[in-house]
This record gives sequence, structure tokens and C-alpha cells, in this order.
Amino acid sequence: MGIVGATVTQGGSGWGANAHVPALKALPDYELTAVCTAHEETAQASAAAFGAARGFHRFSDMAAHPEVDLIVVCVRVPGHRELVMAGLQAGKAVLCEWPLGATLAEAHEMAGLARQRSLPTIVGLQARSDPAILYARDLVQSGYIGEVLTAHLNTAVPAVLQRGPGRIWQGVRANGANTLTIAGGHAIDAMCAILGELAEVSARVSTRIPEWRTLEGKAVPVDAPDSVNVIGRLVSGAEVSVNVAAVPSNPSGNRMEIYGREGALVVRTDGSFNTGPSSVHAGKGKEAMVAMPVPSRYKVVPDGTPAGPPYNVA
Repeated sequence: MGIVGATVTQGGSGWGANAHVPALKALPDYELTAVCTAHEETAQASAAAFGAARGFHRFSDMAAHPEVDLIVVCVRVPGHRELVMAGLQAGKAVLCEWPLGATLAEAHEMAGLARQRSLPTIVGLQARSDPAILYARDLVQSGYIGEVLTAHLNTAVPAVLQRGPGRIWQGVRANGANTLTIAGGHAIDAMCAILGELAEVSARVSTRIPEWRTLEGKAVPVDAPDSVNVIGRLVSGAEVSVNVAAVPSNPSGNRMEIYGREGALVVRTDGSFNTGPSSVHAGKGKEAMVAMPVPSRYKVVPDGTPAGPPYNVA
């Protein structure tokens, strides 16, 4: 495997370095062979730090290398398309972090090339690997709460109103990395993993906080959406509603309430479904909700895999 976007110069703050690298080290079936960064010196330093045999500063060289079978793209969202397309053109399997593209058109283009080349690909919607999400899905599919009638998802994440250069770019909607695509995308995908896909949808998207500040206190205009309200109907016929928002005070994380003919199910986490840990509670008929401990069989990674964000990535 070769990874682009994991570098030691980020001081351990990057998703690639903090999530993908430790996850890979826990998996015996994968070998981190190569690291690619923008500069030769950081490429070599990152390869040494992560125990990779090779460091590349030209992505085309890593993509062409015969010992790289799978490429993981962990750079900022605006850079996804170019790297994913190049990896697919080189005939390699690709895992791209979510959001896949900065726009829907980019995502369609990448998916189209993958289909055309018959290459296996993964998008980093790792909430689908959260043991609690997998367990909740099986409870619903086995009829534990009966036919699903309606569901509601509430996602409230921290509004970061002052940002350094590494994150201020997310205030530009065209860059594709914001509350709608990241917090909203991961949470809604977790809901779809449990209940199935949307057949009909109507939504309102707005920017309620139109200004951030740099670390120096300079005001920066923001057009990235931070408030999302969705109503829809699933393929199953169930009605759903979704509220996603970035809020300055007391964000509650994620809470999904699922109501069936015979019972109800609640899946929640203080943070994000894509990093966990999440919990499941259920009640049948008039019974009160009780905790439903997630059986160990839903943990699909080896014992000793680091807890926290690397867990679902692994």
C-alpha cells in the first residue's frame, strides 16, 4: 500500500498520520510500502517515521511502482480528483478519503473511471465499520423493532470560529469540506447503512455563521453551509428527518432515533459516528429503553488495534 497525504511535518495532526498509519500497522494483511508527500525531504522523513520502504515526492512515481497495489488518498478535498484519477489510470485500487470530490461532478467522474477500468475502490465512509452501526443494522434487518416507520437523525458538531491556515480554507464552499459534506455526509451515510438508501429527498442548506477569524483575529467571509435540514423517504418507505448543524455552544454529537411497529432503537455518540465509540439502546412495545451491548463479533479488527479514530479506519 502507498499513502499520499500522511506526513510527519504535520506534527501528528493529520488524519493520514493519526488514523490510517496506526490502523495499517495493526492489520497483518496490509504492508505500508510507500509514502508520498510534496517534497523529497518530507517524503523520506515520513517514510522513515512510518516504517515504509520508500518515500516519493512525485505521485506518478508511487502510482507506477510495481510494489504498490493499493493507493490511499488523504490530502485536502480539492486535491482528491487529480490523485484518484492518476491512481486509477495507473491501474491501481484506490481508497479515497471522504468527501470523495469537491463537487458531485468530480465524484461522478472518479466513479465512472473506476467502473470503466473495473478497479476496486473504497470511499472513507468508515462509520459503516463501526460495530454499533453494524449491530444496529442487523437488529433492524432481523425485525427486532418491526417494520421501520420513521427515523430522526440529529447531528450537532462544534463550530470552530477561529482557525489557522490549515483549516481556514474549509470556509469556502467550493472546496467541498464543510459541515454539510463532512459531519453531514458521515452521519447521513451511517443512517443509510442501517436503514437503506433515500428514494426521495427535500432539503434546506444555509450558512448561519458567515464569518470566521484567523489566528491573528482577521475576519474571513464564509459561504460554506453550516446548517442542514433534510426530510425524505427511504426505499423501504420509512419517513426520515435529519438536522445537521455546527454550533458554538454545547454540541451534542450524533443521535439517531429509529421507530418501528414493535419497538424503538437509539444509536448515539458524543462525537462522530465515523470515529466512535457509539452506543445502542432499544425498547420493545411499552418497555423502557435499555442498553444493548454490542457483541464482540462486530469488532472486525485484530485485538490490540488502537482505540479512537484509527479503529473504524482499520
